[in-house]
Amino acid sequence: MSIDRCALKAGAAAFPSPEVLLGAWAGSAALVHCRDGQGRILAANPAFARKFGRPAADWIDQPVGEFLHPEDAPAQAGVDAELSRPPHRAVRDSRWLTPQGWRWISWEEHLLPGEPTVIRAVGHDITRQRMAEEQYYKLSRAVEQSPIAMVITDADGAVQYVNAKFIEVTGYTLEMIIENNIQVLREIHADEASYTKFWETIRAGSEWRGEHVHHRPDGKKVFESVQITRLLNSAGEITNLLCLREDITGRRELEDQLRQAQKMESIGTLAGGIAHDFNNMLAVINGYAEFAQMNPGNNEVLQKCVREIKGASQRATGLVRQILTFSRKAEVRFTAVDLNLLTRDLVALLGETFPRNLRFNFKPAGDLPPLLADQNQLQQIVLNLCVNARDAMPGGGTLTLTTARIDGAAVPPNLRSGRSYACLTVSDTGTGMTPEVRTRIFEPFYTTKPVNQGTGLGLAVVYGIVASHEGTIQVDSQPAIGSTFRVYLPLADTAAPVPAFVRSGAFPAGTESILVTDDEPALRQLLGDALARAGYQISCASDGLEAIERIASSERRYDAVLLDLNMPGANGVEVYKVIKATRPGLKVLVVTGHLTLHSRAEFEQLGLKDFVMKPYTLEELGRRLREVLDAPKA
Repeated sequence: MSIDRCALKAGAAAFPSPEVLLGAWAGSAALVHCRDGQGRILAANPAFARKFGRPAADWIDQPVGEFLHPEDAPAQAGVDAELSRPPHRAVRDSRWLTPQGWRWISWEEHLLPGEPTVIRAVGHDITRQRMAEEQYYKLSRAVEQSPIAMVITDADGAVQYVNAKFIEVTGYTLEMIIENNIQVLREIHADEASYTKFWETIRAGSEWRGEHVHHRPDGKKVFESVQITRLLNSAGEITNLLCLREDITGRRELEDQLRQAQKMESIGTLAGGIAHDFNNMLAVINGYAEFAQMNPGNNEVLQKCVREIKGASQRATGLVRQILTFSRKAEVRFTAVDLNLLTRDLVALLGETFPRNLRFNFKPAGDLPPLLADQNQLQQIVLNLCVNARDAMPGGGTLTLTTARIDGAAVPPNLRSGRSYACLTVSDTGTGMTPEVRTRIFEPFYTTKPVNQGTGLGLAVVYGIVASHEGTIQVDSQPAIGSTFRVYLPLADTAAPVPAFVRSGAFPAGTESILVTDDEPALRQLLGDALARAGYQISCASDGLEAIERIASSERRYDAVLLDLNMPGANGVEVYKVIKATRPGLKVLVVTGHLTLHSRAEFEQLGLKDFVMKPYTLEELGRRLREVLDAPKA
């Protein structure tokens, strides 16, 4: 097919005229040109000339290679070779330089019959098509390789596509989903009510967001953030749903660590005041104990000493329970919580530990319904806001806490309408904040305190807790006047009863045989004496191994065991496993000073749910023991 250039020039007259070469294509809207075997243009139609910005006559004898993209030029040799073979036709896409820049042209080329060699090329600009294809290719790769699990369904929720990340996370391929009729959108909802609400949200034109806990085949629990949105056609009709599922397990773990660290920091800020109060209580207890020893025969003095010692110990008990509550790392559990009672208890605690130049005012709303909240996190909100207020009043001042019910138009606009909320207001008479500071106070690690006097996490944690409870927080502050924080939290839809401790005022009597296990000799003696005076038959064990020996012995049958959790030899869980195996009908009441989530879960898996926390009153212990003894056997 190659033709010698000298021969071509000598025989140039042998080529037909441009009009003859173009023939019927001269008036075509397609881009048409004819070239010889050396790649020089012999003719070009007006459409070709307009596309490339010069008259048709100027194209004669111009080399095609000058207008081809350098990356596409090498492919030209392959096209010429293809044209030399029947059916002497070739199709190729290449980039050509035009006044508008590089454009993709699709050429259909034919070798015309006869001599010398003439090739006619008919082209169409496919730049938009190629760009669309490239865009589609990039988009499809992005979807398939996305680190977020994606699902595309039809308008009714039937799955049509899942990406590789979804298969990796769930183990479900598209074939498995279709063959087994797996309801991918249904499984992210805990119940039918939530699923129905999801469809109402989608059909109302809104996107749906939520969180889902997925259990992988290996048993690991994965937290996912789920977002589902509509895909519409040009008529605005729903054609598909797009579901995005992002693994947020790491973020949730970091949030839990952040909250736990911040709780411990809060405890640290109270440590000095707590130590001061404990020393005062110990001084009262020791002092009145010595005073009682100095007056052994004076019954009036002895009674007064006992009352003062008991009062001081009860104050110490309250402090210990509050500290354990704040420092304990617990799961989030939404239950009915009495905001007034919780706030009153915290005000009492903080009143004992904050500087004496701070005055507390608490104004609770009457008949405030319970909140649906996590009690530990709710305590953290109150504690952090009060600590923040304390730090804003270094010279003293007044800290006021109020509660109120908010309904109707008084509900802030960013909260769900038609729902009732409780508003907790914490106000101080401190230094206040400038507008610049106020806009940043909820940022993690932002603080105006000196170095080593706070991490700046307190208010950020408060904001996160309020958001997780579907509430909101508002702040008003003026420099040199003070600050007011208003926390809005939803009330429970159903007024579930909040458990209350009822005292009977007497130690319940009984005649049953009880085994008391505790590694503290004074506590064993106290419990033995108290229960014996109430009529019970008492035996004692000083550690877990001794308890196992007594339970396994056939010399004595026991009706119940008061079981300490932390003992040498064998702990309470191990002892209870022996009881389940050898004496399954034996009643057990666990007595402990610190019950971890892991220990509680172990006991509950074994079927035990009766616990008494130290420090306890004898009346409380006796009442709980009586309840366990009187309960029907499982």
